[in-house]
Amino acid sequence: MAFESLAPLLNRLPAVKRPEGHVHFKKKLGWTLGILVLYFVLANIPLFGLDKSSIDLFELYRAFFAGASGSLMVLGIGPIVTASIVLQLLVGANVIKMDLTDPHQQAIFQGLQKLLVFVMVVLEALPQILGGYMKADAGLAATLGVDVSFITLLLFLQVCAGGVLILYMDEIVSKWGIGSGVGMFIIAGVSQQIVQGLFNWKADDTGVPIGIFPKWIFMAGPTSGIDMTYILTNKVLFIYEAGILALFSTILIYLMVVYVESTRIEIPLAHAAVRGARGRFPVKLIYASVLPMILVRALQANIQMVGLILSSKGVTALGTYVQGTPVGGLMYYLSPINGPSDWIPSLVGPRFTSLGIAEPAFWKIILHVFTDASMLIIGGIVFALFWVETTGMGAKNVAEKIQKSGMQIPGYRRSSGTLERVMQRYVPRVTVIGGAFIGFLTLIASLLGTLGGAGGTGLLLTVSIMYRLYEDIASQQMMEMHPMMRSFFGKE
Repeated sequence: MAFESLAPLLNRLPAVKRPEGHVHFKKKLGWTLGILVLYFVLANIPLFGLDKSSIDLFELYRAFFAGASGSLMVLGIGPIVTASIVLQLLVGANVIKMDLTDPHQQAIFQGLQKLLVFVMVVLEALPQILGGYMKADAGLAATLGVDVSFITLLLFLQVCAGGVLILYMDEIVSKWGIGSGVGMFIIAGVSQQIVQGLFNWKADDTGVPIGIFPKWIFMAGPTSGIDMTYILTNKVLFIYEAGILALFSTILIYLMVVYVESTRIEIPLAHAAVRGARGRFPVKLIYASVLPMILVRALQANIQMVGLILSSKGVTALGTYVQGTPVGGLMYYLSPINGPSDWIPSLVGPRFTSLGIAEPAFWKIILHVFTDASMLIIGGIVFALFWVETTGMGAKNVAEKIQKSGMQIPGYRRSSGTLERVMQRYVPRVTVIGGAFIGFLTLIASLLGTLGGAGGTGLLLTVSIMYRLYEDIASQQMMEMHPMMRSFFGKE
């Protein structure tokens, strides 16, 4: 194999040591909470030397990139998911030939992914700094008596350091904590945005409070200029401005995700040696979880970044941008839907007018929605299939885990081959259906929008990850009470 020669290099990459033996639940919880606190601390440390006029290229993607503008966490999990996209596409297209069911080759794949994350940290930091989006503070440079290029270099090093830190923080949670670091960081970022969307008293450019509760208090006051006449003549606009649609959609998305997460097919199991010991293996509708949606949105974010950089250099063949917003060409159609203001004509018009651009034709808005829907649903299927194979959730891996645990399907011969054939009836089909369904849910969430500007995608990811985290905590507690259960989950 061509990549076998890279194994020594990949083995020398700095890595978090795996725990030897079982890690107690309280210790796992401590590591998880500790990394979460560290994430919040780093997200509130501003980049030294960053000019206030800097532009955040990924401002619209903060919810699922788990980053914080102008801080050490500015890149968020972007490099991690981008590296995963690149490798999964290369493996899926057979450019890189790997058998991901082979544990050795799977280890090489994970090593390659880590190596590629380091590369992506640099590739995502350089365009933002050299492209002039993250500007060095010339006043600070003059005060320190150094050249502006020195401050620029410091900015680059800080951004790279933050990108590497979040990689190893994710690895610590994955090996020593509960769930995944990527999921924890998304929950933290989106939850913070929702709380701000509810209670933030800070006013926007129009003088209206950002938080929904302070906004309602302001609108009920005599100085708001809003009365029954205004409400009756601007029903759609009022529902949007008052945050009623955002509040309704937030509750709706929460309920939908909880319902879908609880939908599953349960395969009966019985222990081969212990009579009466029975169980069930759940195959969820969203079998690959919602993490493939991060990959789809990350792919769109990177496409938009390339388009924006080319547009800033005068290359407008792919699309044109105004104040970082795609307003024409291919990039407009490939941009993600982030809320009602991207597809309701009465809301799209004023947004484009405020940018000094003519309102797009109705058919262009429809084509924009159709393109985003296609990317979400088709991308959800493709990345769900890749995700299942690369994370050991395929039919073969599941059959081996059940076999090792001593369980079998009643009425079937006890062998890994038999178990694999039974799993092949369910896992691939449920993966495809679940990938398409989670893409459809993401589309609905994106169309409706949410509180705090977290975005429908971000909220959907957060609710689903929290539900999975709850189940993970429950299984960890079960294994603490019943140590024999560890063998079924592949724990020692």
